[in-house]
Amino acid sequence: MQAVDQFGGPLRVFPDSEFGGKETVGVAVRIDFARRAAESVGGNKNVSIFRFFTMYAASSLSALSALFDLAGPQAPVAACRPKDVSLHGDRRIDDYFWLREKDNPEVKSYLERENAYTEAVMAPVADLRSKLYAEMRARIKEDDISVPTPYLGWAYYIRTQKDKQHPIYCRSKGGSAGTEEVLLDLNELGRGKPYAAVGSYTISDDGERLAYSIDWTGYRQYEVFVMDLATKKSVPQQIGFVSDLEWDTGHDVLYYVTENKAKRSDKVHRWNLSTARHELVYEDPDTLFNVEVLKSNDGCWLFINSESKVTSEELALRSGDTTGKFQSLAGRVAGRKYFPEHHEGRFYFVTNASAKNYKVVSASESSPAVWTDVLPHDPLVKVESIDAFASTLVIWERERGLPQIRFYSFKTGQSRRIAMPDETYELLPGCNWTYDALEFRFNYQSLVRPASAFAANFATDERRMIKQAEVLGGFDVRNYHTERLWAVARDGTKIPLSVVYRADLDRSKPQPLFLYGYGSYGISMPLTFSLNRVSMLDRGVVYVTAHIRGGGELGEEWREAGRMEEKMTTFTDFVDCGQWLVDEGWTIPSKLVISGGSAGGLLMGACINLRPDLFRTALVHVPFVDVINTMLDASLPLTTEEYVEWGNPNLPAEYRWMRDYSPYDNLHRVAYPHLLVDVSFHDSQVPYWEGAKFLAKIRTLNTAPDRVLLLHTNFGAGHSGASGRFDALHDVARDYAFFLTALGLN
Repeated sequence: MQAVDQFGGPLRVFPDSEFGGKETVGVAVRIDFARRAAESVGGNKNVSIFRFFTMYAASSLSALSALFDLAGPQAPVAACRPKDVSLHGDRRIDDYFWLREKDNPEVKSYLERENAYTEAVMAPVADLRSKLYAEMRARIKEDDISVPTPYLGWAYYIRTQKDKQHPIYCRSKGGSAGTEEVLLDLNELGRGKPYAAVGSYTISDDGERLAYSIDWTGYRQYEVFVMDLATKKSVPQQIGFVSDLEWDTGHDVLYYVTENKAKRSDKVHRWNLSTARHELVYEDPDTLFNVEVLKSNDGCWLFINSESKVTSEELALRSGDTTGKFQSLAGRVAGRKYFPEHHEGRFYFVTNASAKNYKVVSASESSPAVWTDVLPHDPLVKVESIDAFASTLVIWERERGLPQIRFYSFKTGQSRRIAMPDETYELLPGCNWTYDALEFRFNYQSLVRPASAFAANFATDERRMIKQAEVLGGFDVRNYHTERLWAVARDGTKIPLSVVYRADLDRSKPQPLFLYGYGSYGISMPLTFSLNRVSMLDRGVVYVTAHIRGGGELGEEWREAGRMEEKMTTFTDFVDCGQWLVDEGWTIPSKLVISGGSAGGLLMGACINLRPDLFRTALVHVPFVDVINTMLDASLPLTTEEYVEWGNPNLPAEYRWMRDYSPYDNLHRVAYPHLLVDVSFHDSQVPYWEGAKFLAKIRTLNTAPDRVLLLHTNFGAGHSGASGRFDALHDVARDYAFFLTALGLN
């Protein structure tokens, strides 16, 4: 079973919407839907979907140097220590390679001086930061409770409490009105710690035990705990750190996944709690692959999913067989992916075999590699995942960039979609822990509509609202407008743009505009509601997400068109979207702000190199900008497994296409936009030094002395930012103040 958010959905990190500031109780948990639908950011199979809903928006910073007192504080200067990193006859000298020395006191001292400089520059807007923080926090219903999830006579839920940073995991007998039992209070567990986030959270099939894991640093190292739910006492164990957990039948056997030194999940173990026996049951030696363990919805089978960015293999073992070996269901074929479910003696798969955008097939238990079409391939519809229930197969699809839910009846063999009311919206899975349920829970929201939890009847499609998120502070959905636009790229391709702004905004003239992008790993940017973004919209800023190639919004072809040797297309798409918005009168370059994080930070770096004149400022989060140096270091997390996403620079041809866009290697003398670069010291996905090196080098090349170039390092967080919801909100307020001061929109 999984942790839930306040709408009954699996919890994920919501610092921004991929993300700035946690919109809900934020923890990283495995979500089958997201795991199967797309590679998670940076390759992590746990969906902590980093700064996904970017709520930042702002505009022109032409007067920024006057508003911030740049005559006072002096920017730190990183020591220049040239290191020859030349390769394939291409001479490259890295002056800041030494910033990788994480244990070097000089490195930390430099980062701390950068933080002090950022605070000094931002000092004149301290009142605005405080105002923004108070404004954003005032919209949060601090005492809140998730949609209770029924399971074996209990209702499981999560609640938040006024003035407390972290979620409290609870259950009650017979429903939410019963006597509450607190299972995990992360506020108490994380007391005195700078970071605390739950990873796995899974109840045994018989409801007797809870297995969970906690990351104490932000480095995605999860410590395992097992609780006896009757006594609330911990079961003695010494597993250490894992990346995934799954119960077998009952509560005595637990499967877990461990990582190697490069944080590649490569081994699956079986732990018998009563005998304290640990057994290695599977190891994948291929450095391109990560493994995870999961169970079919009906509880009959355990699966090991071994997956690279382009290929997967599924191994299976019947539940309860505590001595058996996992067997491959259909082997491993390069370029083929398939993901299983099970129902009444048959396996069901989502696969791209002879189906670029995936289809649904089934096979008997005796011949799992002999497939029969259930839902044939439709080149216009991407099939993302499936969930099997007693009567119905739930199929998650995406068409024209928008998610869809399809019900397939096992009895009739017929399928139908669930109708959605808005032009643009987002769907996320709810918590559906009961296999023989009569209805399916899902979450619905849009750029203007707060999240709502619904349940749809499998037989009648009738929907009922379980809960709608409350937005305090007088929010009225009628004050905002959202629409879908289609920008035109230089090759004529139409690129979807999701837009939201105040309904009373004067559209007769260019306005401040915030343009967000990602465009990697085949991930589709969700159109989620943001409490924080309201502060931008109410100040007249237009917010736009560009669904550029490299993402997954328009299917696998969309992803392939912005990957490997075609990666430059991702960057030119974003530039073209910005130019199109200018040409169409939405904004002007002096009012155009851009932002992205992680691989979206790569996007930011590449685009300000390509068209520094088009953007006045960029907010860059945990950016993957030192592409070649990182991809040459196989000891770093994610490097080898991402050879099939970016390329392998050890190969001359692949080095060349990466060399053409690697942001750090393509910085040059030009007037760069105003920049605020955020990094995290304990980030295991994109090391802090990438953004630090990037900013240090820009300072030596920037030709516009009035440009504000800031670096901020979070020393108590990882890739997804601060774990405490109010700590994260302070970070958002700082970033918003940076933009709003320049715009005079305070």
